[in-house]
Amino acid sequence: MTNLVTNLAAAVEEHGANTAVGFQGSETSYEEFWGQTGAFATALEERGIEADDRVAIYLPNVPPFLIAFHGTLRMGGTVVPMNPQYKAREIGHLLGDSEAKVVVALADLVPFVTEVQDETSVEHIVSVGGDAEGATEFTEFLEPGDPDIADRADDDVAVQPYTSGTTGQPKGVQLTHENLASNANAASELIPDGIRSDDKQLGVLPLFHIYGMTVVMNSTLFHGGAYYPMPEWDAQKAISLIEDEELTLMHGVPAMYNDVINQPNAEEFDLSSVRLCGVGGSGIPVEVLRRFEELYEPTVYEGYGLTETSPITHFNSPVEGRRVGSIGKTVPGVDSRVVTDDFEDVPPVEEGPIDEDEADLDEITGEIVVSGPNVMKGYYGLPEANEEAFTERDGKRWFHTGDLGYRDEDGFFYVVDREKHMIVTGGYNVYPREVEELLFEHEAVADVAVAGIPDERRGETVKAFIVPTPDAEITEDEIREYCLTNLAEYKHPREVEFVEELPRTTTGKVQKFKLREQDDAETEAE
Repeated sequence: MTNLVTNLAAAVEEHGANTAVGFQGSETSYEEFWGQTGAFATALEERGIEADDRVAIYLPNVPPFLIAFHGTLRMGGTVVPMNPQYKAREIGHLLGDSEAKVVVALADLVPFVTEVQDETSVEHIVSVGGDAEGATEFTEFLEPGDPDIADRADDDVAVQPYTSGTTGQPKGVQLTHENLASNANAASELIPDGIRSDDKQLGVLPLFHIYGMTVVMNSTLFHGGAYYPMPEWDAQKAISLIEDEELTLMHGVPAMYNDVINQPNAEEFDLSSVRLCGVGGSGIPVEVLRRFEELYEPTVYEGYGLTETSPITHFNSPVEGRRVGSIGKTVPGVDSRVVTDDFEDVPPVEEGPIDEDEADLDEITGEIVVSGPNVMKGYYGLPEANEEAFTERDGKRWFHTGDLGYRDEDGFFYVVDREKHMIVTGGYNVYPREVEELLFEHEAVADVAVAGIPDERRGETVKAFIVPTPDAEITEDEIREYCLTNLAEYKHPREVEFVEELPRTTTGKVQKFKLREQDDAETEAE
């Protein structure tokens, strides 16, 4: 019987006096934090919440998130993390689908919960950061107690996050105690000396997202390090926190690294205390990585994973070596392959990354599939989706990532693009990331996204949405000419639009469907 929280209990036993959580100038020791989780677990039990009941957490990165998360697991419940940017309609689906009985929400968000409460199983609402009508304030909700850790089986569900829902309704991802424990430990072992008790982790990646939850929060707390949450991303505040507290570990999504290097005082930042930077969530443009490493001391190591895989499956580990442009090698304990539609292995290239202009990507790429103890139990209540998501082969259960990529003979993997993002124009396949990588190299481009839009003659055509650098003087024709000079003719963006910012999820992924919707609306208006 294994409960994820036993990992935290071991850290409390060994590092009780160490700082577990540092937040806005205050520090909480491991012993104090363990007491808080006990008080939350006791409060749930006294209100009739039982093992396997769902507790939704609707908060940004603040200490009550950590208390509610580990307190729920301690008494045997299941955590349902929810994006604090969601509104009533969005959380209505999550709460209804998960049948959550308790919601812990920011006071300002409580009205969204009460709006949909009658349509759900929610019995108790707990407010954080103030009183709210229909809710019990967080500190008043807590009850003194030091309950035992509930016994849980390895395949019992610990956390049920929901996919972003870029297509259709978000799906509940059932992640077990074994899924999350194995991946948190694997994430720690990928860096030199593992995560140490004297490490201090920047906690800016949102905790409702699996990257921030496993690789950042749990990996840190399970090994006695200090976790410093930030409620929202702000490049200047994040760097100040690193400098003031001498943080040693930093994880972020590509957009965050891009934000840092585009700050007007970027050359003045001091990141000398940081011993490792990790990046994931989506592929980081090589030019952004290069600029960041030119400015600062720490090397950036790229990784890859999905919510369904807890998340990490590949990483450019300092221990194994790094190959720029690669998502790295498969992490220990996990298997991965690149396969055709018939589930046959695609032969590796000799060494990557390859020159995508000279290679036939359709010949060397396939879908990346993974298998291992980190792979989800399945989507909640969706047997048809589970059937599509998995293939049983060679005695293993393989999860289809939906990402197109290739591998080389040294074991490094490379993601070309999402299968659904690939643009087919005039019979040719165009991978948006290749065009984006080129545009990031242009001195007038601060941020960019490339998407396919409808075209009567070609089916689809390539369009670039560009955020120019401050004071840049650049025209659409100049961008098109730049791409024509460096890419095959069919790959260049026939349409270019300059925008103030790109629509992104909280985890930094560009919402390309919104760009397409915006383009459709503009076309209809014409």
